Amino acid sequence: MSAVAPVLDRLDKNLDQSLERLFDLLRIKSISTDPAYAADCRKTAEWLVADLKTIGFDASVRDTSGHPMVVAHHDGPAGSPHVLFYGHYDVQPVDPLNLWEDDPFDPKVKELEPGRKVITGRGSSDDKGQLMLFVEACRAWKEVHGSLPCKITLLFEGEEESGSPSLKPFLEANATELKADFAMVCDTGMWDRETPAICVGLRGLVGEEVVIKAANRDLHSGEYGGAAANPVRVLAKVLAEIHDDNGRVTIPGFYDGVEETPTQILQSWESLGETAENFLGEVGLAIPAGEKGRSILELVWARPTAEFNGITGGYTGKGFKTVIAAEASAKVSFRLVHKQNPEKIRSAFRDFVRKHIPADCSAEFHEHGGSPAIQLSYDSPFLAKAKNALSDEWAKEALMIAMGGSIPIVGDFQNFLGMESLLVGFALADDRIHSPNEKYDLTSFHKGQRSWARILDAMTRS
Repeated sequence: MSAVAPVLDRLDKNLDQSLERLFDLLRIKSISTDPAYAADCRKTAEWLVADLKTIGFDASVRDTSGHPMVVAHHDGPAGSPHVLFYGHYDVQPVDPLNLWEDDPFDPKVKELEPGRKVITGRGSSDDKGQLMLFVEACRAWKEVHGSLPCKITLLFEGEEESGSPSLKPFLEANATELKADFAMVCDTGMWDRETPAICVGLRGLVGEEVVIKAANRDLHSGEYGGAAANPVRVLAKVLAEIHDDNGRVTIPGFYDGVEETPTQILQSWESLGETAENFLGEVGLAIPAGEKGRSILELVWARPTAEFNGITGGYTGKGFKTVIAAEASAKVSFRLVHKQNPEKIRSAFRDFVRKHIPADCSAEFHEHGGSPAIQLSYDSPFLAKAKNALSDEWAKEALMIAMGGSIPIVGDFQNFLGMESLLVGFALADDRIHSPNEKYDLTSFHKGQRSWARILDAMTRS
């Protein structure tokens, strides 16, 4: 019998008790963004430490300038890998409360539809439910074998939902303690209810605000129209030049470091049957606006973008005012992939703007953050092991997908600790995270525990 088989049996037998523990955790109102709940955030951290100590972890509450971190360590067999598992215990505010069907901090198991039970409550999916899956897998390993299959460090954050202001300083100050062979991050989801997924790519981000300045004051459009440069018109022309008719970005050097996605990965994405009509239909659209000749999933998972997030200039109040504004501004964001360099993208954008404005106009820029993309190697050995472990547990083979957004902690692990991250989670698209009536499928909670047990087992075998 394999080492993991009795662990899976124990997880099945312990499901009711694991639910009770999760419910205890969900009842604590750990809303990190509201100072009124600071005591609840600390109470949550203390609850986790107490629970981890019952499993044999050397666990402690670590103070920061904000809400505390939870750090825990457990030894493993000599020569076994060392993994760092990350999750966050804080939750989003629950407003508007009147839209909740039940008390957000009184969790229940409800039947959503015949044959489908869900756990309700704030944090059930994001991220307390996901976090506890790994804890329960460790608990079952200890109960069955008296030890864990590898060395494990746990890092549970209390400020993820409020921007993680304390995280980077904490990683820098404790880099030696937290360094491991690789990280595991649970704040992701499945492709659908039967298909698990591993996220292998996260797009990076560059934020820029550009202000185009022309005349030294607002001008009367009758007296100066046709003669004076109009910064709204100048800005509009610059922005229009950023994309060509095929949807490609025209900024010189923009595609430096952008690699083509392997053919077999593209084929696996195409097999999912996602169409532009289905993807865009939910928001009332049907025609892709990105690079022509690429599938909708490739566009949002594996290609870089330049998007305009806000434009201001001139009179925008009620009524009408015939004015040529002295300045106009735009907020522009770039989603990056593969090896694109955020600072090179920022510099190239600024050079592009300066080149495309009249000589008597000027451009002023304001930086709004930047981070590189995260791309795991598709042939990574630990990626293959996790994929096989998930495929053994679920009805369908695990997919290797990407995400259009960014998860900053993954970049922080890479930058501060030099670690790649395995992103595996069991949330579903209809979990209503950050919204009223958040839920987590009971199947995700049960099979998610079993999945992590299988992954831990797979990572320790050659």
